[in-house]
Amino acid sequence: MLAATGLESKEDLVSYLPADVRLKTPLDIPHGKSEYEIIEHFKQLGAANGDGYASFLGAGVYNHFRPVLVDTVVSRGEFLTSYTPYQAEISQGTLTSIFEFQTMICQLTGMEVANASMYDGSSAVPEAAMMAVRITGRDKILIARTVHPEYREVLKTYTQHQGFPVEELAYAKSGQLDIDDLRTKLNDQVAAVIIQTPNFFGILEHVPEISSLVRSKGALLIVAFTEAVALGLIEPPRDADIVVGELQSFAISPSYGGPYAGIIATRNQYIRQIPGRLAGETTDSNGNRAFCLTLATREQHIRREKATSNICTNQALLALMATVFMSLYGKEGLRELAEQNLAKAHYLASKLPLKFDAPFFNEFVVRTNGSSPDQINSSLLNRKIIGGLPLGRFYPELADCMLFCATEMNKRSDMDVVAAAFARF
Repeated sequence: MLAATGLESKEDLVSYLPADVRLKTPLDIPHGKSEYEIIEHFKQLGAANGDGYASFLGAGVYNHFRPVLVDTVVSRGEFLTSYTPYQAEISQGTLTSIFEFQTMICQLTGMEVANASMYDGSSAVPEAAMMAVRITGRDKILIARTVHPEYREVLKTYTQHQGFPVEELAYAKSGQLDIDDLRTKLNDQVAAVIIQTPNFFGILEHVPEISSLVRSKGALLIVAFTEAVALGLIEPPRDADIVVGELQSFAISPSYGGPYAGIIATRNQYIRQIPGRLAGETTDSNGNRAFCLTLATREQHIRREKATSNICTNQALLALMATVFMSLYGKEGLRELAEQNLAKAHYLASKLPLKFDAPFFNEFVVRTNGSSPDQINSSLLNRKIIGGLPLGRFYPELADCMLFCATEMNKRSDMDVVAAAFARF
């Protein structure tokens, strides 16, 4: 390289820089390590950062078993290195997997059409709200306080400069949506009502009752979920107009908060208002079954003012993980997994002082009875157990409460340790 550039030394490459900004000595960093040393280094870091710890955290990110076949499939070069399946002729594998994903999401949610995934659950919520505004011609959004707090924050960020007023709905003593508050705030200016089931407290909402009330005022009902495993057991939210959610539970590693795969599913009549892209089934020139991108209502494909969203892509690789997961478990397997979560959560909950008495899935709110959540979590951490989420950060009125989650990964012995810790305080 020096010969080709006519220079004498490496220093000549940077000779144009002022002398006072050039290093006079080598950087003070250790010498390079071999691959074996690097692997051992990260193993030690992993052991110091939670290896061998039991976790009872949930709140939108769940600790579920990840079948090894998931990574075996998604690590294949055809999927791992692919980007956008614009050219159907060379993208049949990716398009097929997306089509199967959409089909499974429709079966899971009871909706008629689903897109090829969103970035995550938090971005799906405001996208659904904007869908409702376009469909109804109204601009007000009502969202339950029992929807994930961070989802509500993202909704406010989306809407603050678009002129969409957002108002929150209170929760009742049961931890469910306060129906009376909904009746008071619901009027002919409301485009959509957004609820979550199981909600942030882990409690199931009365979707049919809420849907009937919302539709009586001409608004749309958006139902969100963060714990996708619950859909293996509870009734699909088919009374909704739009369903949004997060598929992290379906073999997507927690990974410090992302990336994840969100979904939007809706009724056929709203298909042209759904953001992102949809893969559809067609036939090739020989009459064989084939797939292609059918709808992509985004600014790269149509005039910007006609686009439904600035979300230009989908989480294809993460959606594929969820697709492999759903294929492996099937309907019966997913139901069994959900039943395990339900049983373990209710075993733990039976030993703790609950804040709410409504039906719940695998998360529930616990009172600390005078002790601080941090005290209890510190005590549990000494026993290699990561405790629940202190709720005071999001709900000041619940400063003495914690949100616990139990999945199929939690052992009874660890649950007994949690119960003993509460008994001591």
